[in-house]
Amino acid sequence: MIHRIATLIATAAGAVAVCSTGYYVLCLWSAARCLIERKGLAKPGGTIKTVPPVSVLKPLKGTDPEMYENLRSHCVQEDSEYEIIFGVSDPSDSAIQVVERLRREFPQRAISLVVCPKRLGPNTKVSNLAQMLGTARYKYIVVNDSDIRVPRDYLQRITSPLANPQVGMVTCLYRGVPNSTLGSQLESLGISTDFSAGVLAARQLEGAVRFGLGSTLVLRRRDLEMIGGFEALVDYLGDDYEIGRRIAERGLKVELSDVVLETFLPLYTLRQFLEHQLRWGRTIRDSRRWGYFGLVVTFGWPWAVLALILSHGTLWAWKLLALVVALRLAVAIVTGRFVLQDHKVLTLLPLLPLRDLVALLVWIGSLVGHKVIWRGDSFTLEDGKLVRIKS
Repeated sequence: MIHRIATLIATAAGAVAVCSTGYYVLCLWSAARCLIERKGLAKPGGTIKTVPPVSVLKPLKGTDPEMYENLRSHCVQEDSEYEIIFGVSDPSDSAIQVVERLRREFPQRAISLVVCPKRLGPNTKVSNLAQMLGTARYKYIVVNDSDIRVPRDYLQRITSPLANPQVGMVTCLYRGVPNSTLGSQLESLGISTDFSAGVLAARQLEGAVRFGLGSTLVLRRRDLEMIGGFEALVDYLGDDYEIGRRIAERGLKVELSDVVLETFLPLYTLRQFLEHQLRWGRTIRDSRRWGYFGLVVTFGWPWAVLALILSHGTLWAWKLLALVVALRLAVAIVTGRFVLQDHKVLTLLPLLPLRDLVALLVWIGSLVGHKVIWRGDSFTLEDGKLVRIKS
């Protein structure tokens, strides 16, 4: 009986691993399509040079070692008319000193600071954005996080797709720049070899991107108002996803820019890394429930190893494991090194088995429970909405 059960489980695990090979092929095809599109944009006349005036909204809370350089990169944009609006909730926030330093270095740049006294909902970032928007001058809005560093032609390239009236929002892929801790390195590796590959695969399957990524959201003010403004999102943890989803539901396209940004990762301990992954997982689960269940096929090699062990090392299981590992490495290299241009991904590849195993365990843990820890506070998630847990 035990042997029969082991055989059934081995067969089931092998079947999932076979499905994983199909997913990896889809990721490779999607990455190839992305690279071909970029070549087309690189040709003369492939991009639109007219750049509309934009208001860049950057909500802040606290500081980190790379924050000044990250924010500074927004102050040196080429051939663009724009303003930068920073927002904080606490008038004594240490981030204010960084903003004042930027003002001194760039007196010619339109830089303003908004202290946001109201708490419109549990998502403080979105609450601040709603209050910051009231001071914005321009019709085009850019939102990104404080840990994002951008190239000098960032505003030119991300706003170009909005010349098409059918495009309602632009968002960007990004690569993680790791710190020295294991948690930070695992986070970076996951972004470059798994998360971004999944974004490209989802775009290929659905024919378009139907969500936003927090690295960059670019949209017209009128389209933001059409979906209820930031005020409609103050209860949601995955606000970037929600904005993109609601824009797409209005019949407008969400465009994936050719710009790849950098996010500078903190010195995550393993516990902080796991908390972040669990929060991220439960956010995606509530936002894309059926898609999240489908992620079971993305963990190819753990299923292949399980099939190998329970089948007692049969030849078919060895062949399947070799195929899965080869395809998984191909996805990691093509997506990480070539699509994201992550020069550190090859040195981090030895951590890939550990990262994928942790991702599987986090996925299992995300399927149950609703508690998330965000910015030191505890919440429960109810259909993607945050409910604060009172201490």
